[in-house]
Amino acid sequence: MTFQSTSTASPVPSTAVSAAASAAPCATDARVALLASWLGTHAARYGLDVATLAPASSDASFRRYFRLNAANLEGGTAIAVDAPPPEKCREFVQVAQLLGTAGVHVPRILETDFDAGLMLVTDLGTTQYINVLNEDNARPLMRGALDALIRWQSTSREDVLPPFDEAFLRREMELMPEWYIGRHLGLEVDEPTRGVLDRTFALLIASARAQPQVFMLRDFMPRNLMIAEPNPGVLDFQDAVYGPITYDVASLLRDAFISWDEAFELDCFAYYWERAKKAGLPVDPDFGEFYRQLEWMGLQRHIKVLGLFARINYRDGKPHYLKDLPRFVKYARKVCGRYRPLAPFGALLDRLEGRSVDVGYTF
Repeated sequence: MTFQSTSTASPVPSTAVSAAASAAPCATDARVALLASWLGTHAARYGLDVATLAPASSDASFRRYFRLNAANLEGGTAIAVDAPPPEKCREFVQVAQLLGTAGVHVPRILETDFDAGLMLVTDLGTTQYINVLNEDNARPLMRGALDALIRWQSTSREDVLPPFDEAFLRREMELMPEWYIGRHLGLEVDEPTRGVLDRTFALLIASARAQPQVFMLRDFMPRNLMIAEPNPGVLDFQDAVYGPITYDVASLLRDAFISWDEAFELDCFAYYWERAKKAGLPVDPDFGEFYRQLEWMGLQRHIKVLGLFARINYRDGKPHYLKDLPRFVKYARKVCGRYRPLAPFGALLDRLEGRSVDVGYTF
């Protein structure tokens, strides 16, 4: 098997290091000062050494994570979370409880201040999947992740998590015309383009809504999985919803920061499909149809990410995500080339990039 990864998946992007490293508890960063003061109120219970507070990681949101020594905790460290409202602290705690009940390894919640947007949680370590995956360990590590996903999905029930409904799906995909086409490429979303987008979005929404609905993490990918005991540790789950059964499988194998060869992808998809059936999950009994559902679900996610990564750059000033846009265009083009109903969208991607349009498809 072969795969390609990008440096974007560093635990702490260089821009985040420089910004957070200057944010010592005594510095002018008001949020870090607030966090340090709050941690001080819990120092005795956990043996916290607030002076050791240091950046642990950063992500595409406004959340920040800090590691500090904690003499009274196993492993000797803890993670402090700065998640200013409206970041989802309450949701993080709720989903952590659901995942724990399902037998999935997640951080244990130690202390919270929901109004201030502060949390103290256990530390799952410093080794992300993304930084250790190689041709020797990829199969067992990814199978372990899929087994954890099946345990999570097997506890699914309605009316617990927000629905990943039509409005949600459409809202995500609308990021592409606004931020990728309009802002990043500087192109007008004219009437022919809008027509292709609308027809494609309708196809993908119909496919997603027709699938069995289960608990869905949304960001289940190697960057959010930790080498831990038991393995894997799962992070970044506060955006969990109730949605299509193929979503998290597509998210895991068709990720922003790592690409696998198709043979390995198929091996993982088949492994999940067989294990999910044995666990009683309602995957389609025909693998070919399951694979189509997965590919179309992945395309919905790729469309969203094209817009999301552009927005993160232009609105939030985090340009390092732009380097991964070509990966998602490649994912999308490959899927569109396999399914005739999606061919017009593939042709649109060609046109947007100035590529030749396949003969026979017009706008």
